[in-house]
This record gives sequence, C-alpha cells and structure tokens, in this order.
Amino acid sequence: MRILILGGGTVGSSVAKALSGDHDVTIVDINKELTDRLDEDIDARILCGSASQSSVLFQAGATTADICLALTGNDEVNIVGASMAHAMGTRRTAARIYAKVFRDLSTFDYQDHFGIDRMLSIEHLTAMELARRIREPGAMLIEHFACGELEMQEVVITRPGPATGVALSELHLPSAVRIGTIARDDKTTIATAADKIEPGDRITILGDRKAVEDVKKTFQTQSRIKRNVVIGGGGEIALHLAQILITRNYNVRIIEEDRDRCEFLSRRLTGASVLCGDASEKNLLAEEHIGESDIFVGCLGDDENNIMACVEAGELGTKTLLAVISRPDYAEIVGRFGISEAVSPQALFCRQVEGLLHTGPVLFRNPHLLAGNIDVVELEVQKDAAITQVPLKEANLPKQAILAAVIRDNTILIPDAAFVAREGDNVIALVNNPSLDELAKQF
Repeated sequence: MRILILGGGTVGSSVAKALSGDHDVTIVDINKELTDRLDEDIDARILCGSASQSSVLFQAGATTADICLALTGNDEVNIVGASMAHAMGTRRTAARIYAKVFRDLSTFDYQDHFGIDRMLSIEHLTAMELARRIREPGAMLIEHFACGELEMQEVVITRPGPATGVALSELHLPSAVRIGTIARDDKTTIATAADKIEPGDRITILGDRKAVEDVKKTFQTQSRIKRNVVIGGGGEIALHLAQILITRNYNVRIIEEDRDRCEFLSRRLTGASVLCGDASEKNLLAEEHIGESDIFVGCLGDDENNIMACVEAGELGTKTLLAVISRPDYAEIVGRFGISEAVSPQALFCRQVEGLLHTGPVLFRNPHLLAGNIDVVELEVQKDAAITQVPLKEANLPKQAILAAVIRDNTILIPDAAFVAREGDNVIALVNNPSLDELAKQF
C-alpha cells in the first residue's frame, strides 16, 4: 500500500518503521534536521515541508495514496492535512488528535465535516488498554466503538441463575443489546439465538452502555467488590483512565506533582480524589497507605519514573502493578521489577494504524480483542451491495458472524432481523477470521 505519513516525530517515525518493510511509505515533516535523520534511519521517502500545504502534499503523492496518517504534534495541522489529502484523492485518512473537543460530537462533528475516516487519540487508546488490563471478572471493559456510544464488556458466569440454561432467543434481551461471543472450555465462538449460557462461560455483551450495564445484572451472579486504584501521574492518559474507571465503579485516587494540574483534575473528576505530590517518592506512598490499594498504575510521563513508582508501590504491598512504558527494551524487562503489565502507547498506536490498512469495504479490523480467532471489524456498505437488497434475516451472512451495530448519519442502530442496510452505513461486526472474506463480500 502507498502510505503517506505527515509528521516524523516519535509517533510518526514509530509507525513508519513498523510499516516501511511491507509498504511504500512517504514521510513529511517541516523540521529539516529531523528529516535528514529520518532519511538515514528509515527505509522510506522523506520530504521536508509543511503538512498543511497543498504543494507539499501533492509532491508527497496525496493524489494516489491509499492512506494518509496525519501524526504531527499539532491537532489543527493534522485535521487540515488529513482533510486536504482526502480532497486530493487519498483513499482513506486518519488524524492524531490530543484535545478532547475534536472527539466530542455534542459540539461539532469535526471528523465528518473534514472528511476524515478516523480521529485517533494515543492518550485515550492507552487509557483504554490500561482499563482492559485491569481485569475483574464480570466487569472487564474491553473497548468503546463509534465515539464511545457502543460498548463491549465481558461477563463471567459464576453459577446457575435465571439466565442460564435458556436459549438466547428466549431471554428477551433489550433491543439495544447483543450477546457477541461465548467462551467455554478454551473455545470461543460467535453467539447464536439457539445457544444457552452455562456456569463457567465467559460472554461478551455489546450495545448501548446503559443497556449493557442493565443486562450484566441478569448474568452477574457474583457480587462485585469495589476495587481501589491509584494512578501515579495526572497527565492526559491518567485523566482518560480515571474517567473510564469511575464509570465502572472503582475507587480512584490520582497523585500529581503539579498543583495547577491537580486543581484541573479535581474540577474534571468529581468521582476521584486527587493528591498533590510525587508518586515516585516512597515516603509519600507510605503515608497515603498506597500498599493497601488493589492496583497501582504508573502514568508519570517518563519510563524510569513509572517503573520506580511501581516498584515503590509494590514494596509497600500493592499486588497489581501496571506501567506506561514507551521504550521497547524497557517493556521486555519490567516483569523483573514485579510489574504485572506494561503498556506501550506507540505499540498500541501502530496496532491501531495496522487495523486501518485494508481495501474494499473493510475499514478497520482488530484481531487482538477477543480469543478464539474472533475479529472485531468495521465495514462500509458499498453501493448495490448484497446486504442492501434483503432484510438481515434473509442475508447470506456467515454463521460465525454477528452484526453488532450500525452507524448511520452519526446515529448508532442495533440491527434486528428486519433491518435493511443502506449504502454508506458503517457496520461493527464480530466474525471468525476465516469467515471475514465471506462476510466482506456481502458489503
């Protein structure tokens, strides 16, 4: 594929290195010193110029590129650059953004207005991955889709209840909810109407967030214990993570050294407590009884400080330690320090980008969320596609595939048997990997 990357900084260069071996990559950056260095380090075409100037984008090949990834450190430049690339002929575009306002559909839909296929926040992606790894049976947040309006969660069935031993078709679940997969005896399959949930199963529930929470109560047969999470550092990753955990009913504390930032966090996070101090200082952690917390997350913005804070928390008694680690060589050794999980923002972003590198109706594919060779995919319904000709119950879909939601005119729809897809719909589906091509043919 022909890939145009705008911005050759830490994120842009990481993505370029990951993709340059298999694809034709061009990098644009305005910094001459940086482009000279990239020219020596990366097997890619390097151009020095502004990512928001049409002449530079034309020279970089925006008219024939398969995808443009706008990854500079400036939100506005990324939005303009990606939008211009799209207008010039690039098939798909994605822009890295930092400010939350650009993802907030309640004020303005920047993505739709500027014709950008994806707006990606590396900070939000990292927080989502940290939340995913804070595993609590029956309450594991997996991922948000469609700007956070579609949610998928995992529930472990601990013992018999009113929802076990009954065909899913007879449970009369709310229309805004789907049972996606069932994991039993180390085998994960797509759920069908005839399936019955049994004790010991691990199931995924998809749909509107409130409806998902309500349905979880039907299956949740083990009382949840409210867990205590301490986040060291108060940057954007910590903010996103705290917001996610608060909605999941965790007790959240943040330790941040900058007083102004503490005041900002206190205003934004009414459900969390914020402490002003250095999260890597053992005396402070001891005074605050951090060892009694269930989970400590190092988000201090620096690999060494994240490792140090986790080590100190671990020595005080915290059992589960997670750290944000950027350097690949550090990520390989953190286990020696007792750190349970290391999350790399750059690796996550590269994985997200790789999920966009598809042709035809497949817009995005994530094979990493679910076990059992199950992919989460987003497909765009093409003109005169087979799926637009008949109701869903008559569509020739693979047995190991389920359409979880449809995004139409910025509205999330949960399709039923009578649903008929339209050209331009974006469909979120779960599909067994070998059946992906068969599913894509219907779109």
